Amino acid sequence: MYRTHNCGELRLSHLGQTVTLSGWVQRTRDFGAMSFIDLRDRYGITQLSFNAETNPELLSKARELGREFVVQVSGQVVERSSKNTQIPTGEIEIAVAEVTVLNAAKTPPFTIEDQTDGGDELRMKYRYLDIRRKPVRDNLLLRNRVSLAVRNYLSEQGFAEVETPFLIKSTPEGARDFVVPSRMNPGEFYALPQSPQTFKQLLMVGGMDKYYQIVKCFRDEDLRADRQPEFTQIDCEMAFVEQEDILQTFEGLLKHLLKSIRNVEVANFPRMTYDHAMRTYGNDKPDIRFGMSFVELNAIVQNKGFVVFDAAELVVGIRVAGAANYTRKQLDALTDFVKRPQVGASGLVWVKYNEDGTIKSSVDKFYSDEDRAAIAAAFGAAPNDLMLILAGSANKTRKALSELRMHLGNALGLRKPDEFAPLWVVDFPLLEWDEDASRWFAMHHPFTAPKPEDLHLMADNLGAVRANAYDLVLNGSEIGGGSIRIHNRELQRQLFEILGFTEEEAQAQFGFLMNAFEYGAPPHGGIAFGFDRLVAILGGHETIRDYIAFPKNNAGRDVMIDAPANIDSAQLDELQLRVVPVQQKQ
Repeated sequence: MYRTHNCGELRLSHLGQTVTLSGWVQRTRDFGAMSFIDLRDRYGITQLSFNAETNPELLSKARELGREFVVQVSGQVVERSSKNTQIPTGEIEIAVAEVTVLNAAKTPPFTIEDQTDGGDELRMKYRYLDIRRKPVRDNLLLRNRVSLAVRNYLSEQGFAEVETPFLIKSTPEGARDFVVPSRMNPGEFYALPQSPQTFKQLLMVGGMDKYYQIVKCFRDEDLRADRQPEFTQIDCEMAFVEQEDILQTFEGLLKHLLKSIRNVEVANFPRMTYDHAMRTYGNDKPDIRFGMSFVELNAIVQNKGFVVFDAAELVVGIRVAGAANYTRKQLDALTDFVKRPQVGASGLVWVKYNEDGTIKSSVDKFYSDEDRAAIAAAFGAAPNDLMLILAGSANKTRKALSELRMHLGNALGLRKPDEFAPLWVVDFPLLEWDEDASRWFAMHHPFTAPKPEDLHLMADNLGAVRANAYDLVLNGSEIGGGSIRIHNRELQRQLFEILGFTEEEAQAQFGFLMNAFEYGAPPHGGIAFGFDRLVAILGGHETIRDYIAFPKNNAGRDVMIDAPANIDSAQLDELQLRVVPVQQKQ
């Protein structure tokens, strides 16, 4: 056999045993009469020792082993004279009696250790080597643990896992589809699913009652740290439920994951309306691990002669506790931050409540001592607090202040990765108006039901209609979102009409679903979790790439296998396709 034990399990209790290990050479250390090798596998590291006195030929052979050689060794477990308390096997080593090279290796392009010298692009090109590093390996094993915990919980709740198709029909709503040409149907295309939305609704029509699937989904959109062109969802649907049933069920899922994965118990899942989240935090996925909620100041600061405030639709700020000692350099850096194009503010006003009780600001000449005291009182400020204020159009200013709030949360260490603060955001608008397109779009998707109490507004006040929808937010990231679905054909037809579909277009795109509603569709709803993002947050990070075995880079490329790539002309001929050269496209 290749091994009797793995490289992470030997302890003092194994002293005197003759064992066989197999793994990769991580590091060698030569001390003349002795050499030591760290042997690594998925389970850990074990030190090997080679002694010139007992076996000079073996020592010579050991010195020929390079990093990442795959070797098999046999020997006796002995106690280390110099113990390493940083690893579980650090009290023992193997006095090697025999070594076999199973496969030699080229010198790797970066060090395969916890702290590596390889950059992101290099490590992605050699991802199979990067996976040997403990941090990446541990991330993938965490992903496995979360997957098992999800399946265990949902199975106990009576959910059945059902697979849905990957080759489906392209739909015009949402992000761009990845499309797949059909050889057997020339000129026609499948699309890869952005989600299994319509299929899980059809499963409810089919009486499956409780469905889930941990499923790959695909969106052809621009990438960022928490987005990949292919990603994984925990996709769920339930029949004969109202919103409260779903919220309770999936609060239970997140509680189960936090307890089983991180040993954290969270009793309270606050609920916040979309309008409150936007007014108080400037976004619909607020991080509530720290304060700095928004304070609106129009009534206090306007009509005082400061034209920036007087002309603004909204004057709003945040209080940074204990930061009145910020230097001018630090305040200038914050001003530069909010003026970045990605944030979009025109400037920043600061107010300091000094330790001696005086209140000073960057616009003192426009405001009296009483005015500044009123500003501090509006924030509930105390001595040594700093207030930061932005002004402008309401939506743009709230967005910019939200960016500043999160920037300070990171800079001040308030976004602690070992703290978890879940939150339900509810009562989203059903529709949003697009000025450029001059039409309504679904804020979530066109199958989301309006809240029953808002149905009467569908005739003449569409902007006021709230969706029977909900997002689960964790630590400032949306980890799940869903809704109660439309299950009535006439209401679904009405919504398609509002969204600009002709009756023929609606039938062509979604006729299969509307037809199904005529055969006894039950009330139903569901939710989908971003599995990659959830695993990353449970791992204490926000970037999902290191929690995916073989991710794409920010250009959507797999640099390891060099994809996407050109295909053979014979394949194009079979598909009756041709590639237009780039210069002809312009």
